[in-house]
Amino acid sequence: MANSICTDAKGIIISTNNIIYPLNLQEIKKYIKNSLCVVTDQIELPRLPQSKSYLKIVSIPYLSEVTNAYLSSDNVEKILKANRIFNNIVLALKPRVIKVTPKSDISIIWIDIWDTQNRSKAKTVKDESGRLSLFSF
Repeated sequence: MANSICTDAKGIIISTNNIIYPLNLQEIKKYIKNSLCVVTDQIELPRLPQSKSYLKIVSIPYLSEVTNAYLSSDNVEKILKANRIFNNIVLALKPRVIKVTPKSDISIIWIDIWDTQNRSKAKTVKDESGRLSLFSF
């Protein structure tokens, strides 16, 4: 199945030209548990390579009328974690909040996420977000 296996301080890298299925990932985890002297709690789930996708959210108030606070990356992270459509989303970077113009009270939020190569997670968020109110802080 594997063309090469490498290890380093960050983990084990298995390279193959074959198509990998979820069952193969479970076989890899079982092999690692049985053949290497490692604590099984320290083994993360094997995963396929990922790509980064970005989400751009426009026309978000920069200043909250309720709390009179400015929108920050930390606020955005809290809002995302509380929203169900982001349950399976892992941020690749901290969200970036950018004012549209220096005197504007409207901002744009850039969110980088770990995604599949076909952008399925970004597409799901985009489809779901049309039905939900994401931002109120």
